[in-house]
Amino acid sequence: MRRKEFKIEQEEEIREFLQGMSFGFLGTSDEQGAPRVTPLNFVYDQGNFYFHGSHAGGKMESIRQQQQVCFTVADEYALIPSYFSDPELACPATAYFKSVTAYGQAEIVEDSTEKAAVLSLFMQKLQPQGGYAPIVADDPKYRSRLKGVAVVRIVPEELTAKFKFGQNLKEDERAGVTKGLAERNGERDAETLEMMKKYCPYHS
Repeated sequence: MRRKEFKIEQEEEIREFLQGMSFGFLGTSDEQGAPRVTPLNFVYDQGNFYFHGSHAGGKMESIRQQQQVCFTVADEYALIPSYFSDPELACPATAYFKSVTAYGQAEIVEDSTEKAAVLSLFMQKLQPQGGYAPIVADDPKYRSRLKGVAVVRIVPEELTAKFKFGQNLKEDERAGVTKGLAERNGERDAETLEMMKKYCPYHS
């Protein structure tokens, strides 16, 4: 069942989440419709997703056969036990998270300048401390390497975002979850409480 209260439509919210994440799951299928899910690193830039890898292999073969793909990024903040909000029923047990799923076309990037720009974004995300020569398309150090790596652009035709932080709870249930998180004080519980305040501002 889709819960509209968890849906996020603000582009800035979605972009901020995606730029803070480095890992997602690519869903592809071949001409016979056989599904495939591949975990991989990604960057998000100007509304498009990018990933890179070998020119060979099942993932790239699937894309050449069927360009329609989906791509999902998710971050689990906290597991919420049932007893935070109900002393008996198991039903309230859940997880609080953010997720984004894109559906669209996967396009193999051929232009070396675009490849260099995308791979530079990867380095900024995965190695922000620097320590490498800038990736430039006409640099002899990178020219053959850029040719040897596959870069794929996913152009979303549909993008959905779901941020779940107790928006559907009644006041007493939300108070129970808030109290439980504060007392447990787990690794991301304080962060989860901040998200609850952000997305349930009238119930904090």
